[in-house]
Amino acid sequence: MPATDLSPIVELRQYTLHPQQRDVLIDLFDSEFIEPQEAHGMRVLGQFRDLDQPDLFVWLRGFADMDSRRRALEAFYGGPVWAAHHHAANATMIDSDNVLLLRPAWPGAASALPHHARPEPGATDTVGGVLDATVFYLHEPATPALLDFCRHRMAPTLQRGGAHATAWYCTEASANTFPRLPVRTGEHVLLGLALFGDAAALQAFADSGAWAREVAPALAHWLARAPETHRLQPTARSALHA
Repeated sequence: MPATDLSPIVELRQYTLHPQQRDVLIDLFDSEFIEPQEAHGMRVLGQFRDLDQPDLFVWLRGFADMDSRRRALEAFYGGPVWAAHHHAANATMIDSDNVLLLRPAWPGAASALPHHARPEPGATDTVGGVLDATVFYLHEPATPALLDFCRHRMAPTLQRGGAHATAWYCTEASANTFPRLPVRTGEHVLLGLALFGDAAALQAFADSGAWAREVAPALAHWLARAPETHRLQPTARSALHA
């Protein structure tokens, strides 16, 4: 079973970092933070450099449910690994509170994303793919009509345009079970993830105009404001890549 099917709760975490500190954090994250988190029952689904924002680090973390999320976070952030490295990690960061708490938009909505065997600690080789991550800000919680449009119009348009896989998440409305780590509240989103072979393939899809013709006009009435889009390059130890 793909790992994303085992993560009914997902965090999209965006960290704004001090200049020239992203590679410092990635080296620390990839060497020290992946296996210890997963040992407590979390899943580090993928971690990325934003190609358009040099001081932004983005990652996805999954949990079985909200209660296991609380237990896992308590164990990790109260444990020896975080105690040993939190000063170094926090020194790279301006803001780590830009976090969306999400769930798959429907059963199986995230099951197509690949989850590869993760390269061993110390790996530096570039892994393939660029992940298009778009946050659609909604007037209200995602409706059945919107999700039907997503399944039958949005996803097929991306797939015809060259996306290897797509995944869809919407806001998880449960209260934050670990308030030491804030999450954003009071908004409704749909998150679309589309994995392309490389940046050129993603750009070719953008240049084709297919989204503007086939999706954007009908999608507009569900949107509270303009979508937020990121082009994400997997780090050397990201399990999510092409």
